[in-house]
Amino acid sequence: MKFFGIIPARYASTRFPGKPLAMIGNKTMIQRVYEQASKCSLLSQVVVATDDARILDHVQGFGLAVMTGSHHQSGTDRCLEASKLLPGNLEPDPADVIINIQGDEPFIQPEQIDRLALLFRDTGTSIGTLVKKIEDPHDLFNHNIVKVVFDRHGQALYFSRWPLPYVRGRQQEDWFEAHTYFRHVGMYGYRFGVLKQLAGLALSPLEKAESLEQLRWLENGFKIRLAETDHLSPGIDTPDDLKKVPPGWV
Repeated sequence: MKFFGIIPARYASTRFPGKPLAMIGNKTMIQRVYEQASKCSLLSQVVVATDDARILDHVQGFGLAVMTGSHHQSGTDRCLEASKLLPGNLEPDPADVIINIQGDEPFIQPEQIDRLALLFRDTGTSIGTLVKKIEDPHDLFNHNIVKVVFDRHGQALYFSRWPLPYVRGRQQEDWFEAHTYFRHVGMYGYRFGVLKQLAGLALSPLEKAESLEQLRWLENGFKIRLAETDHLSPGIDTPDDLKKVPPGWV
């Protein structure tokens, strides 16, 4: 079993055009993501998957990149195409694992990738992702922070932008003290054979309602295994987010 790290990177973005090439200190965002991912000893290769020649040329100056189509609706779809274009024409075995690493997480920790990859030591794991305990009560009702509930075996039951579970008999301001909540950390791992199946699934009702791709997988009967991480690095969604990066991170 091999692990391949793929970093989807689009130039076009409604909130932040050209985001992968934005400078953070003396390096671009995409270079920082690539370098952090490359520190993970479990990954056989790390590759940037882009649909833009500017990003391709830039990444090829320090690492590996492949050009994918511009039609993809999600990072998952882009990962599938990229996994078939890996340098050396090395298409993964169905049991190999593709790690989808977010291109706007320049401070991702290699330990997080390791934590996710280790889920696949269990041959029954087909999809994996990370969660983190919510420590700030203000995050509970932030719809941009996805909450997740899971069973005793670490399998996801549901993802939602609304706090889950609902705490009956308590005021909403007391929910945080009444229950331990977890947020989703958006990095995925998939068996290559499963990734090919996911790419063929149609938009589902729950996915449409919450605008969360992973609900499509759950609705179609796929299991998502979870691992807990203690680390949460600042993601970059808008130009203003760059200004908020603590000096110590750069």
